Amino acid sequence: MKRTTVLKSAAVLGALSLTLAACGGSSETAASSAAPAASSAAPSAAASEAAVTAACKIGTMLPQTGNLAFLGPPEFAGVDLAVAQINAAGGVLGSPLENLVGDSGDTSTDIASQTADSHIAAGVSAIIGAASSGVSLTVIDKITGAGVIHFSPANTSPALSDYADNGLYFRTAPSDLFQGAVLGSLMLDAGVEKAGIIAMDDSYGTGLADALDVNFTAGGGTVTAKVIYNPQAAEFSAEVGKLKASKPGAIAVIGFEESVKIVQELIKQGIGPDTVPLYLVDGNLSQEAFADLPKGIMVGTKGTLPGVAASAELQGELLTVNPDLTEFPYAAEAYDAVILIALGMEVAKSCDGAAIAAALQGVSKDGENCTDFASCKALLDAGTDFNYEGQAGPVEFADNGDPSIATMGVYEYEANDKYVPRFDEFVTGTVPTS
Repeated sequence: MKRTTVLKSAAVLGALSLTLAACGGSSETAASSAAPAASSAAPSAAASEAAVTAACKIGTMLPQTGNLAFLGPPEFAGVDLAVAQINAAGGVLGSPLENLVGDSGDTSTDIASQTADSHIAAGVSAIIGAASSGVSLTVIDKITGAGVIHFSPANTSPALSDYADNGLYFRTAPSDLFQGAVLGSLMLDAGVEKAGIIAMDDSYGTGLADALDVNFTAGGGTVTAKVIYNPQAAEFSAEVGKLKASKPGAIAVIGFEESVKIVQELIKQGIGPDTVPLYLVDGNLSQEAFADLPKGIMVGTKGTLPGVAASAELQGELLTVNPDLTEFPYAAEAYDAVILIALGMEVAKSCDGAAIAAALQGVSKDGENCTDFASCKALLDAGTDFNYEGQAGPVEFADNGDPSIATMGVYEYEANDKYVPRFDEFVTGTVPTS
């Protein structure tokens, strides 16, 4: 079944109108989450009067430890690169932008809460992170309740779309309603009729599993089993046994670093990727994690990852920040988050979280395109309305702080330790809201 047919028939897609995009290697309370859109050309009168008495600060809350630690290095590099470029261009409101580094850990620790407390006490305007949706949900009330912007480059759980966040939560990664639609379509296009899903038990895992289930089923497929597991478990033989008994024609694994153990168990029980096609997602797509599996067993495995592929230019710049980087997931989204916040500070003429939040929609759409802080700031200084076009693709915040347009990349393993983009299968479209 062709992708266009699947997407038109999927019940949850609503406004999702997807188009294939050959990117060519470039780069639980319902409430409105963002303030009304404001022009990026000039601040409101109230914002113009806001006095800035000290340098603006941001803080990171990204994984240095925990089950998403492999995503930390590219995200930290994205933040550091953006801060360096902002300060090289004169800083924010005439002073260097300060960046306080912090760990998020994972949901098994209290590290994120401690980091949030430290950053809030230090007077940050915004906190960048967490990578994990589950972690963000543990601290979002603390952060937004303090009047600080909570801005994630990697959260994808639909649970965050309409969270009561005082208009202070934003993200540059799309909701998994989008990833679920693209992944379901990808599997159906490959001729998969019956699929098993195994997903971690948190807001990210269950949310993406549900989105995949609904879209794959709506496109004519059958989900033979949807197994939800505890990511802290020592082994997964029983869960994989349930999948095997359902006799799937393909398997989607939705998780973090524990996915390696799951794939090992799939191989042990005779339903590894050499026998049953395997599909991965952003939380476990990795250049390194599967390197020690039987040689070549991952070849042909596909996975989805939000955003356009990092351009060679951006990768080179990131490597000047961290020469040890081997992969770049969510680096562009982290970079974009910082640039957007800094531009919001300039438009609002303030370090105040609420004032910056009110400016963020305006800087993300409707104006002359610009792609970095310096060029956007030049337009602002000239009194020209501008639209920041991100390194991760278009941003254009919806009223709830989610990106309303996004790109989903499709990647394929050529070796156990190497996956590459399949640009002809990338999808760009409107992100569904329900």
